[in-house]
Amino acid sequence: MLDHCLRDDAVNIWTAGVDSVRSENLVQQSVQVDADQLRIMDQSWPLEQFDRILVVGAGKAGAGMAAGLEQALGSRILADKEVTGWLNVPDNCVRELQKIHLQAARPATRNEPTEEGMHGAQEILRQVRALTPHDLCICLISGGGSALLPAPCEGVSLHDKLRITRHLSAAGANIQQINAVRTSLSAIKGGGLAQACGAGVLITLIISDVMGDPLDTIASGPTVPIADPTAQQKLAQETVDQFGIRKMGLSTTVLDLLTRPRAPVSIPPSQHLINRILGNNETAITAAASQASQLGYFVRRLPTESATTLAEEVGRSLANELAKESNRNQPVCLISGGEPVVQLVDAASRGLGGRNQQLVLAALADRQKSVTKESLFERQLILSGGTDGEDGPTDAAGGFVDRSVVEIMIAQQLNPAIYLQQNDAYHFLERTGGLLKTGPTNTNVCDVRIGLQLPNPQT
Repeated sequence: MLDHCLRDDAVNIWTAGVDSVRSENLVQQSVQVDADQLRIMDQSWPLEQFDRILVVGAGKAGAGMAAGLEQALGSRILADKEVTGWLNVPDNCVRELQKIHLQAARPATRNEPTEEGMHGAQEILRQVRALTPHDLCICLISGGGSALLPAPCEGVSLHDKLRITRHLSAAGANIQQINAVRTSLSAIKGGGLAQACGAGVLITLIISDVMGDPLDTIASGPTVPIADPTAQQKLAQETVDQFGIRKMGLSTTVLDLLTRPRAPVSIPPSQHLINRILGNNETAITAAASQASQLGYFVRRLPTESATTLAEEVGRSLANELAKESNRNQPVCLISGGEPVVQLVDAASRGLGGRNQQLVLAALADRQKSVTKESLFERQLILSGGTDGEDGPTDAAGGFVDRSVVEIMIAQQLNPAIYLQQNDAYHFLERTGGLLKTGPTNTNVCDVRIGLQLPNPQT
């Protein structure tokens, strides 16, 4: 019963964080129509200024954002302003909307560019080019947009981009490095969409999946001109050298794009360009902490790791911090956020999992070295989940470990270290009942991690 109480509390706390960044709600809270004025966050325009409204974008939160925008605009504006739109989203997020088309741009468990995504990106570019200074373009961007919005430069194939992305991900490159490379090879990233857009006003509403909310990094910044093209190109070239991309047999065109200076993006002089953040990891962490306090936990927030920290390191650190709270005379909740990386083993020996599953399994494997089986995760739980409901190429959002998981592990004589070494956390957690499954959440603000510790009844 104790394990189930901890699980219920952990899921409750984690879900409160996710609920605070539900994309549909965030957009509805930020967009209002008041008489003949359109207000979007801190901006306001008379509706008579615009002939048409086009909605474009991409991301895991795209379906919810688009639905929220349609509801916020209302049926009158949808009709009067000839609202249309096109967003690229994962295939399990597609639904029928009134005016905005949702393109199934990739399979749910495959965070990679596809032909369908490339078709959608090309259609978005075609539609924004057809706009005039008398039109409004609203761009909806969220995490996962980089893979969902592939538009390779001339001379670059989708296969080239796919090979490079897979290579960098498997080698443990961080999001900044991957995006620097993807942007160098893209006609839409790094401000490319803004450059193509003919609208008089282009406003981008963003749900951030990158810590610190760097606008040029979220979905590779399709409406954010690169502030320092030289620095961006330097990072791309360093990434090429660090991860051996020159040895992949790529064409001269691809290598030139990755290593030569990029021409600055030119925004049309008639365009008013605006980028605004609607929600981020901090929003979710704050809501989760509030929920934990309401449940009676003493809450301690842990610092966010760097973008290059391995998931195993984060898991071990979280387990060690939780162990320090074992003598406190009240329930404790540790909360942290971020998005660590996983360095994958060779494909021939690789299992199935994601960074959150790898993280909680590392916590278990580490504690097993210093704690007896009888007391391993006694009155403790660690949960880690992606706020998008996805974790690697699996059907789980993440995983958790508690005493019940430990008891099944012991009964089945499973060795967590072996599963950890093979990037096979999914199958370990599947066998022990430790998978967190939510389905798509229609949002994406990195990960939320929960560590719970109940007091020792003898203290």
